[in-house]
Amino acid sequence: MACFTREQIQQAVEGKGYRWFEGGDYNLNIVGVRNSETDGKVTNKFDDCVTVSYSINDEMMFHCFDATTDPGSHWERNLLNKDGVAILVPGQYRGSHTIGLHQGKYEALRQKSALKVYRDKDKDGVYDFLEENIHEGIYGINIHRATSREGGKSTQIDKWSAGCQVIAANADFKLFMEVVNKSAKLYGNSFTYTLIESNDIS
Repeated sequence: MACFTREQIQQAVEGKGYRWFEGGDYNLNIVGVRNSETDGKVTNKFDDCVTVSYSINDEMMFHCFDATTDPGSHWERNLLNKDGVAILVPGQYRGSHTIGLHQGKYEALRQKSALKVYRDKDKDGVYDFLEENIHEGIYGINIHRATSREGGKSTQIDKWSAGCQVIAANADFKLFMEVVNKSAKLYGNSFTYTLIESNDIS
């Protein structure tokens, strides 16, 4: 999926009636974009993106990282939860994440308040986005990295996501966490995550 511009992301977020954060350095807008072109097919690829928009000294900054907002094929077939694999429902989740350890191993953004997820348990290779299968709670839907290899970048999701939002490249995730930590020092350790679809963007 081609990446987008900050202007496109802002327009889409505001078009949904969501909050766009402005004013002050490192006032972050963390926005995931799910690839609508896959029609829900489990591609097992990092074909979504996670974007970060903010300003420094009135200069607009924007990063667009290859990522997945969907679980990989391994956990779509090998369910960790009897209700099915978790797929984050698009929306804006205010104050949903905090800096903490992912699986107790390294610093990432951890889910701290309830999120909505679809639960899909039919293992048919297609994500089911059904209203009747929406659950809400704390499920460990973190924002973390794939490979730990210096300079590395993962191309297949496999076990990297069971519903988490995962940045493919190690260097991209390092940059992401540098920005997140700078923001936390100014505004506190609480972050809003917004998930939209690529077909929301014009």
